[in-house]
Amino acid sequence: MIQKTAALKELNNNYKQPGNQLVVFYGREGCGKELYIRNFLKGKEFFYYRACEVSDEEQEMRFAKKVEKQFHLDSEEKDYRIYFEKMKSSGQSKLVVVLDEFEHLMKKNSVFLENILRLKRNKSEDGSVMILLCSSSLVFVEHKMTAGLGKAFYEIDVIHKIQEMTFIDIVRSFPENSVRECIEIFGVIGGIPAYLKEWDGKKSLKENICGNILSPNSGLFLEAEHYLRTELRELSVYNTILTAMAGGCQKLNELHKYTGYSRAKVSVYLKHLMEFEVVEKVVSFETGGWENAQKGIYQIKNTLLHFWFRFVFPNLSDLYLYTPETFYEMHIAGALDSYLEYYFRQVCMEYIKLMNRAKKLPIQIHKLGTWIGKQGNIDIIAQNSVRENIVGICRWSQEGLTRPHLDELEELMKKARIGAKHYFLFSGSSFDDKLKELAKKDDRITLIDLADL
Repeated sequence: MIQKTAALKELNNNYKQPGNQLVVFYGREGCGKELYIRNFLKGKEFFYYRACEVSDEEQEMRFAKKVEKQFHLDSEEKDYRIYFEKMKSSGQSKLVVVLDEFEHLMKKNSVFLENILRLKRNKSEDGSVMILLCSSSLVFVEHKMTAGLGKAFYEIDVIHKIQEMTFIDIVRSFPENSVRECIEIFGVIGGIPAYLKEWDGKKSLKENICGNILSPNSGLFLEAEHYLRTELRELSVYNTILTAMAGGCQKLNELHKYTGYSRAKVSVYLKHLMEFEVVEKVVSFETGGWENAQKGIYQIKNTLLHFWFRFVFPNLSDLYLYTPETFYEMHIAGALDSYLEYYFRQVCMEYIKLMNRAKKLPIQIHKLGTWIGKQGNIDIIAQNSVRENIVGICRWSQEGLTRPHLDELEELMKKARIGAKHYFLFSGSSFDDKLKELAKKDDRITLIDLADL
């Protein structure tokens, strides 16, 4: 499975610190957490326990068996205090205590928490300890853990979140594939290692979508529904809201009209979806033309769910009636380019960030975003500390980028009330002759195609 080396490096840096540590390490399901843990523990002395959803009594019994087996505990008095007191290094090396899916230990059992803290505070001559609390629940760690731990939250030394793969990570993971093919991968399944593992770089986009998402025997068939069920209930409500969003409803009032749910109900369910990082609220880049900007815009953030609810879920009857190949031609092939426009813009923004980090931009930027206007969007605004701007257009479609696109951009800039020191024009296919000629004469204009990316 594909991994980001930075996350593993951070854990090893924590391990090298003197004394005891309490570290939280988490990421969404499919992020490869278990592989990170496995690689981190190589060559180290460790105790590993994975908690599950059982009663407190069953949890304690399972935990006791693991401790007894590893530390040869033989005591009639069996409770968590005894178990944790027995967790000591056999030498002078640091002992790593991994409590995986620790939310199942923290939700009800305060005794468990007290003994974790006692272990962390204990300064033993037998060597130090690193307690690694791991979780696949974004909702628990980011929205419930603080309240659940209470004052103990301040005993945590470091919190590490496993981030999704970026576009450049995907390019590195599929070295035999073209930039165009990597953008297609990025726009269909995103940067989740478990999903990327299913993708065959030697097959076409159509073959991968049909074989990995549309086929009932594939690894990602109904994965969208499975993923929602890991944290959410009342799937009928969430499915309805996500269907509306994938179909173009981006505002609270639009979602209210489409679903028939009250605005208050939609707001509550959007909040849950945002906590689960399925949906995000989009904030327009701040400019002087605030009266021409849209506010209160929501969009699907999870890439696979975006793809599923855009193309598949609204057409489930056809999915079960026809072959994957027929379904693809009926519902996906003709609309895929317009869908990928959004992800091409994300790739272009990543390019801007990388070039800025390498100090290869004409200005050093500190703020980057999209202006969302009532009559159109400015795909990229990159601004420096004195409010000088690079503005950008991103066009993925086969039609390419033309001079009228630049004219449209300049009209939108008037509405946004911003100027530009430089123009970056990104195309997934080509540029017309008028733009090429203009770029030769005007050094403010930079044309960037897939080869540059």
